[in-house]
Amino acid sequence: MLLFNLLLKGLLLSPCIYAQNKKAGVATQRVTADTLSTALLSGLQFRALGPAITSGRVADLAVNPANHFEYYVAAASGGVWKTTNAGVTFSPVFDGEGSYSIGCITLDPGNPATVWVGSGENNNQRSVSYGDGIYKSEDGGKQWKNMGLKNSEHIGKIVVHPTNSKIVYVAAYGPVWSSGGDRGIYKPTDAGTMEGNINGERTYRI
Repeated sequence: MLLFNLLLKGLLLSPCIYAQNKKAGVATQRVTADTLSTALLSGLQFRALGPAITSGRVADLAVNPANHFEYYVAAASGGVWKTTNAGVTFSPVFDGEGSYSIGCITLDPGNPATVWVGSGENNNQRSVSYGDGIYKSEDGGKQWKNMGLKNSEHIGKIVVHPTNSKIVYVAAYGPVWSSGGDRGIYKPTDAGTMEGNINGERTYRI
């Protein structure tokens, strides 16, 4: 009789033990999977792509809409840098021009090889570097031409019309610590130089 009772209890408890072991196995597999995933993801960390050593502050970015591996970095006090491999390496493309301080950079939506650069840091603070106007490159930063506004000292924004490359608007706020200079919202003339202040008031501050 005792043997019979032991056999009966064994049969009744077997499903419970199996279920518990099965759950434990699933939990073990889940923990292992989570641990493996965490181990893999722990190697993916943010890293500085630069440029930092020679510039200190990044003022603006311009990404080629047709090729996201190519973009430009405007450094507040370190020129313009270009990458064609999504930030693995950078090359300086503005070192031969008249200003090392950059406030903004814009690509022509209709032709990403046309690059507009506004010189002069656009973040007013105790230590701020000034520039000598607005520049344009039609070959992806290989050659540049100063388009005017040399007395602006600081260019805050450049906007190119999405369907008409001849229409460009430039916001210039002029010298930080003195009056005068090229201030206002400008639009290029037919010759392509920034000579027409469209707000009609020289002392207007953006």
